[in-house]
Amino acid sequence: MLPKERRKWIENQLADQGKIDIEQLSQQLNVSTMTIRRDLNILEKEGKIFRTHGGAIHPKSLIQETPYSTKKDKNVEQKKVIALKAIEIIPKNSNIILDSGTTTFELAKLIKDRADLTVITNDIKIAAELVESKLKVIVTGGELQNEVGTLYGWPTQDLLRRIHADIFFLGAHAVDVSSGITAPTFEKSLIKKLMMQAAESTWLLCDSSKFNQKSFSFVCHLSELEGIITDQRLLETDRCQYSEHVKLIVG
Repeated sequence: MLPKERRKWIENQLADQGKIDIEQLSQQLNVSTMTIRRDLNILEKEGKIFRTHGGAIHPKSLIQETPYSTKKDKNVEQKKVIALKAIEIIPKNSNIILDSGTTTFELAKLIKDRADLTVITNDIKIAAELVESKLKVIVTGGELQNEVGTLYGWPTQDLLRRIHADIFFLGAHAVDVSSGITAPTFEKSLIKKLMMQAAESTWLLCDSSKFNQKSFSFVCHLSELEGIITDQRLLETDRCQYSEHVKLIVG
């Protein structure tokens, strides 16, 4: 098989399966893993695939960024249930980081009557929700992501490197047993990683629609989380599978 034909075959496999493994391709095509890596590098430069650790995934299999106006009305009841469970694990007089997102926004609505917390967030919707609260609120600053409401960039990164919090409530675009937590952009995954590093523990707040999904940029493995809080719609088979890797609380 000529190199061009081989790359076309790989591209077709990705379109059918969504992801591929370098070792398996090497055996199937009877070529070295180095040859497969070169093929994948070429396909990635052509914009036809995304490289991952040990393989590649098809762009269509990735979860993309969603505007706030689109996601704010999705799975609202599930997000409220998740927030009710999350508030139970917030100690008195603690410092918490709220990631950007509509599920963490529901948690912000529940804590705004408290007066004993310090809240750090990079979400202007959350900050606005807490304007009339008695909480101490720290907004990270940075560049505004239009249509989403998230703050990012070097000012956000700089502040996160200088703080310490008790709990980080992480929002997710995609969760998968093998790929872990992933985000739509490298910048967004970097902010989430810095938030994790700034906190003693990290809890993922994630409705059931986000499970068994993948996005572009790696954030963390499931083992790096304190636990996941989700809703009753998560299938029993998925509950068993994910519980083998991380503490799972179902609201």
